[in-house]
Amino acid sequence: MAKDVAAKKTAANDAAIEASRGHFSSKIGFIMAAAGSAVGLGNIWGFPTKVAENGGAAFLLIYLLMVFVLAFPMLVAELAIGRYGQGNPIASLRSVWQGKRWAPLLWGGLAMLVASLILSFYSIVAGWLIAFAAEPVFSGLGLMEQAGWLTEFSTARNASMAVIFSLLTIWVVSQGVADGIEKWSTRLMPLLFVLFAGMIVYMMTLDGASQGLTTYLVPDFSQVDARLLVDAMGQAFFSLSLGVGAMMVYGSYLKKDVNLPKVATQVAIIDTSVAFAAGLLVIPAMFVAKHNGVEIFNDAGDLISSGDLVFQVLPALFDTMGASGPFIAVIFFVLMMIAALTSSISLLEVPVSCAQDELGMARKTSSWVIGLAIIVISLVICLNFGTLFGLVVDFTTVYMQPALGIIWALVVGWVWHRNELLHELQQGNPELAQGWFWKIWPWYVRFVCPVAIAAVIFVSVS
Repeated sequence: MAKDVAAKKTAANDAAIEASRGHFSSKIGFIMAAAGSAVGLGNIWGFPTKVAENGGAAFLLIYLLMVFVLAFPMLVAELAIGRYGQGNPIASLRSVWQGKRWAPLLWGGLAMLVASLILSFYSIVAGWLIAFAAEPVFSGLGLMEQAGWLTEFSTARNASMAVIFSLLTIWVVSQGVADGIEKWSTRLMPLLFVLFAGMIVYMMTLDGASQGLTTYLVPDFSQVDARLLVDAMGQAFFSLSLGVGAMMVYGSYLKKDVNLPKVATQVAIIDTSVAFAAGLLVIPAMFVAKHNGVEIFNDAGDLISSGDLVFQVLPALFDTMGASGPFIAVIFFVLMMIAALTSSISLLEVPVSCAQDELGMARKTSSWVIGLAIIVISLVICLNFGTLFGLVVDFTTVYMQPALGIIWALVVGWVWHRNELLHELQQGNPELAQGWFWKIWPWYVRFVCPVAIAAVIFVSVS
């Protein structure tokens, strides 16, 4: 009897919280938003570069394995914490970490800080995409001086483009969950897929593409070593936006009847499919550029422009395409902008949700106040680019993201009461306890995930 009363109180409390908080209006809206968060420059820019540097298809196969043995279990963990707490990372951790005041504040606040810092440098890189997308238009209008300014590295170019991209991100987030994040994600993600498909089909018709396709799809297992394994784990972890609280926040906007493992699987599949498609586009494009006389590899066989591949090799490729080159360049960089925007939205949502829940700020106010503060950080980085850019990137992505991932794994595996965790997952899947997922996943998150993520950190710093 007492258990029934407690269960009814819990259900009533869940319903009250859910009614008072913004939510995704549909499951497909959440999937598009979460996939948009996961799909970013790491998929389209970082993934193909790592494939080219690490044995082609050998890296691809191991990456696909790591997505589902490491990243997917952690994605379920973050979504579960967020939906259970129905709040920002601080509030959600507090609901799980009962009786602890400072631990949720420390780790949730740190996640908010890391997300903000990532967005500060992410906006700079995304601003470059705006510049490179606009350059062919200016050139076509005969404004050659302005076109040159857009593609030449300068503090003024970096700062102005970062501000433009940041203002766009702030505007979308300020519109709310359903009218802002969900609406624009469901519009932008299908457009991203269509542009991808068109670019891939076109690239495959060009001379040299078949050599790139062979490199991408035929594995060279002699390239497999410990470093490749860790790189694949890191790429899988980072590509799903894990560690910074973004998926916790998105989980808090999910309704209780959603099957978390199922939607996490769908998000992971979409994210992985986009990464795979990026390889189908960029790797053949590299070899098309090579066929057209663009130097890609040095004498040792290493990529010449691994860090800025998109901004060095591909514009050179577009220049060799004649009249169609400028048009293809605009489409490609618009595609990149869409991917960057869907990720930046989720990054800004982390501190915005914290300000709403913890400080009682209105969404529009918190979006603009926090967004403008992040713009200031971006401008400081632009003014001290050589010193700060790499430092901020390494601090947030190399060290803090995986470190926070370990904390989330420990919270789910060791802090959260097993029965409460089961109850949360069963709300969207009543038969969960009888399946293989529940028999494996809790122990996997408790033991395997922390060790694997720690290995990524260790190799990254060694």
